[in-house]
Amino acid sequence: MSTLSPGTRPPADRPVVPPGPRASARPWPRIEAPSEPPSEPRAGRFRRAAARLTPADRSVLWLYLLTRISLWITAHFARWLFPARPGTREAAPVLAPFQRWDANHYLHIARDGYFPAGAGPWTSGWDNREAFFPGYPLLLRAVHTVVPDWTAAGLLISFVAGAVAVLALARIARAYLPEGAAGSRTAALFLLSPCAVFLAVGYTEALFLAFALPAWLAALRHRWALAAVLTALATTVRVSGLFLAAAIALLFVLTAREKRDRRSWRAAGWTLLPALPPAAYSWYLHVYTGDWMAWKHAQERGWYRTFHTPWEAWANTWKEAFGPTQTTGYALMFQAELVAMLVGLALVAVLLYHRRWPEALYVALSLWALGTSYWYTSIPRATLLWWPLWIGLAALSLRRPWFRAAYLSVAAPVTTLVALTFLTGRWAG
Repeated sequence: MSTLSPGTRPPADRPVVPPGPRASARPWPRIEAPSEPPSEPRAGRFRRAAARLTPADRSVLWLYLLTRISLWITAHFARWLFPARPGTREAAPVLAPFQRWDANHYLHIARDGYFPAGAGPWTSGWDNREAFFPGYPLLLRAVHTVVPDWTAAGLLISFVAGAVAVLALARIARAYLPEGAAGSRTAALFLLSPCAVFLAVGYTEALFLAFALPAWLAALRHRWALAAVLTALATTVRVSGLFLAAAIALLFVLTAREKRDRRSWRAAGWTLLPALPPAAYSWYLHVYTGDWMAWKHAQERGWYRTFHTPWEAWANTWKEAFGPTQTTGYALMFQAELVAMLVGLALVAVLLYHRRWPEALYVALSLWALGTSYWYTSIPRATLLWWPLWIGLAALSLRRPWFRAAYLSVAAPVTTLVALTFLTGRWAG
């Protein structure tokens, strides 16, 4: 079994040949930067950028655009078929389905700042907005100077960032898997995943992946400085960027040990760069609140993210999922949390079996952070950030053709239902 064993990508004019035993046994892929077609002498920036896209890249971007159109159609009809109030005779505004929950938090931060008019954790009814890292709100405020509508600005960020992310994911998949259709297959399973709606709304998943996935691709190519800069940008968006930084640091150490060359260790300092943005944000919060861990304490107050042992968190979530305490909508959400946790644990086991130590570390740290709260929260959304999951499923579908049909048969209705519950304001119960 070689679900995630790396392979090298052959030139475009040669047939795809699976790697031999020695190549597949090599622990880390040696990936050379792909050759780029020469740009025309006087072409514009956009034309030169388009020239760098291979036919496989364009196929992935076309699939991405089609899934965005599908989601926009769903949002349009949802505001007519599922109004917020029964008996209403007017549909909600066009962009209303996209401005929900966390998107409102980011809007308030971008518009008013973290502590408007002296308000803060000491204020009654505080919304705990300091729990959210500043990268996305800062970018939202910048885009808002060009796009006057806040919701439209957030959707534009997610649209562009999602395209970058899915393109990088497809390239990573082609680096790991020898099959020619690996990139498009991985992108398809990813874009049709149950929580894919969060890639298209004013949330941070798309922007985080737009930094994290190119960072991982740069690390695979041993471009450590670029990987560090991109990872540092990812840490401005989500604390998950620190998990990525740990995985890239481990990959660096293993690569340097394999080379057995002292010069390989000269880039070690770059692995510390991603810690600077979270440190700067903690300092900023300390200035206003006197608390270095204000963002963590805000999560504890607002989202029950106080530390509990993994078995306590599982038991509490199980009780809410199958006990009599919750309505059916909330109970279903807790059941989804349990399923996502099991998927994550299985993924870590597979990665460890195949000796994919950095990827296993990344997913394991994510599971530890999400699985040690009072109860599970947002684990289904976190599956979007586990790129080894989508590459592994793509590998399985390429070697077992029946799996793609089985996956789509399950994912299609679940993806549609999750999108509708979010777009109609019924998410989380």
